[in-house]
Amino acid sequence: MSTLHTVNKSPFEKTSLTTCLGHLSAGAAVLLLEDGVYAALTQTSVEGQVKGALDSVKVYALGPDLQARGLSEERVIPGISVVDYAGFVDLAAEHDKVQAWL
Repeated sequence: MSTLHTVNKSPFEKTSLTTCLGHLSAGAAVLLLEDGVYAALTQTSVEGQVKGALDSVKVYALGPDLQARGLSEERVIPGISVVDYAGFVDLAAEHDKVQAWL
């Protein structure tokens, strides 16, 4: 049973990302959206955590939310896939359930 975990809070304001990463299992995926996209960036204090997660799960960032915050895809950690809204829908359909971390 696979789960898509969504994180929409900045890792610099809330602990949602850390909590999420602690509950991942095989086959899971993480989608960073809204302010959660800040966790997808290189040269941040959470880069190591996110890179560690990439060893066992797939991590995605919502492209329109990066753009809305003036963030370039070039700043995204290698290994994170940037998806659009259709990609978000595809991810939700591919997984058995969606867990939102607030």
